[in-house]
Amino acid sequence: MSYSYPPVAPTFSGDNQTISRFLNSPSVVARRVQDISANRFIADVLLTGRTDVSGGAITYDVDEDLYTVRPVTAVSPGGEYDLTTLTNGTPQVAKVTKWGQDTEVTDEAIKRQNFGAVEKGLGKLSNSIIKKVDSISLSLIAATVTQTQAASAAWSLSTATILRDIMLAKAKVTALNKGYDPNVLVVDDITWAYLASDNNIMTARGREDSSNAIYTGDFPTIAGLTILPTPNIPGGSGAWLIDTAALGGIADEDLGGDYAKAGALETKVIREDQNDKWRLRARRVCVPYVTEPGAAVKITGI
Repeated sequence: MSYSYPPVAPTFSGDNQTISRFLNSPSVVARRVQDISANRFIADVLLTGRTDVSGGAITYDVDEDLYTVRPVTAVSPGGEYDLTTLTNGTPQVAKVTKWGQDTEVTDEAIKRQNFGAVEKGLGKLSNSIIKKVDSISLSLIAATVTQTQAASAAWSLSTATILRDIMLAKAKVTALNKGYDPNVLVVDDITWAYLASDNNIMTARGREDSSNAIYTGDFPTIAGLTILPTPNIPGGSGAWLIDTAALGGIADEDLGGDYAKAGALETKVIREDQNDKWRLRARRVCVPYVTEPGAAVKITGI
């Protein structure tokens, strides 16, 4: 039997065959969850390192030096090269946690609400897990990154010099001379609104550019940084510049159990005939980690 995706609108001929066929296909359910959660996992954008876990925990080094212990010396013709040692970062251990939820969709709900009942269940499961993983990942970043750059004035004021604040923060990271190159600016939604509507920044942009925020309501980049607004910043507000290639990663563990993969999510659909309902499940078994806290800086006083 062949399956099409996306599924056609549910039809009924005395039963709920179309939706049942959808729910009986784990790969199609997983793909639907991936559609719902597309571009919502900010944690996976910020922490790009990937580690497969075996045994429920990972070990990693924090803040490893880029240089050898001894300085480089001149070598005379035919002479010996100096032997040096290499240092490792501070070892850390992180335990994996299984985050997940179930929800139930009854045959009555499917019959009366058509595909909306399934769509609602998948959407809420996906959103809840995304919010949880984002929250713990951003909390880890906030707790680990101690480097700060003070803003000259609150970004809500007319005296703010937002672009200069961002450039000074970026310079603080690159000045560490560890090869860091911040490429993302993470802000809360209110801070994003102040940034996108700042008079000095608006004046500096091309006025007749159709991509200007005044026309599109979008403001995706500044000073070579991709702007990522999120409601999950610890404390509700803040701004971080991050080198996503260096900061850290997320370790995922595959526990098996016939789960279908939907990007970072795992999904499973269980039919409970004795109660005339479906049990929808989504989970993620993971732990975020930060290996290079110097690859990010928080802008304070905004």
